[in-house]
Amino acid sequence: MNMQEFEEDSLQSPVWPVFGDLMSGLVGVFVILLVWVLGFQLQLAQTLKEETEKRQTEQTRRVQLEQALADPLASGRITFEDGRIGISGAVLFDINSSELQPEGEALLRSLITPLNLYLSEQDQLLMVSGFTDSRPIQAGNLHFADNWQLSSERALTVTRLMIEAGLPANRIFAAAFGEQQPVASNEKAEGRAQNRRVEISPVPRISSEKTPDAETQTTSDTQVDFPAPSADPSTDLGTDPSTDASNGDSEAAINNTEAE
Repeated sequence: MNMQEFEEDSLQSPVWPVFGDLMSGLVGVFVILLVWVLGFQLQLAQTLKEETEKRQTEQTRRVQLEQALADPLASGRITFEDGRIGISGAVLFDINSSELQPEGEALLRSLITPLNLYLSEQDQLLMVSGFTDSRPIQAGNLHFADNWQLSSERALTVTRLMIEAGLPANRIFAAAFGEQQPVASNEKAEGRAQNRRVEISPVPRISSEKTPDAETQTTSDTQVDFPAPSADPSTDLGTDPSTDASNGDSEAAINNTEAE
């Protein structure tokens, strides 16, 4: 075969079927990528929709709680910001005291119904936080060592009353911040009055349940394998028969020496 015949055979070889297979493969890859992108977009759209509905539900509940607190809000006895209910310390307590005033007790009892409704619709807890101003405890006050103790006792007093008024005890807890976390300057009387407060805020519940896998892992980690008992009694006692024999020979030698 000469060169001219080889070139003619090369020109007559089937190129289009190979090209067609290549294009079919590229189209298949493109279709797979397109399906993946569409699936990802659908999943993202569904996630955004669920998140939007969740935020709308939370906003609706917050508005309902705010409407239920309309009367004390209008009178200025409480504040409601970012889901936190703030109550002025002057409404609840006297200076350097943790005993509730009648007006403060009545206000707290009026909050029980809307708070119970709020808690029944979502799995959250209520944190009752006590705060003070920066002034130290007055001299001669034997009830409180410092502002930490004063704020804790005030938070506990509010917590106990709300439980007594009907709030579930497993849905509320107390916290103390002392003079920390002020909302205004302590240099003026108005600022100190704002810092003496009690806040009631919802917080997420932390689940303490363990998964079966975690329990199995914990059990396997603490398992101890004890050796099976030996058939030889001397081995169970931790002694070696050869050692006992040598000890017996040594004792016999000592006895013979003493006899001589």
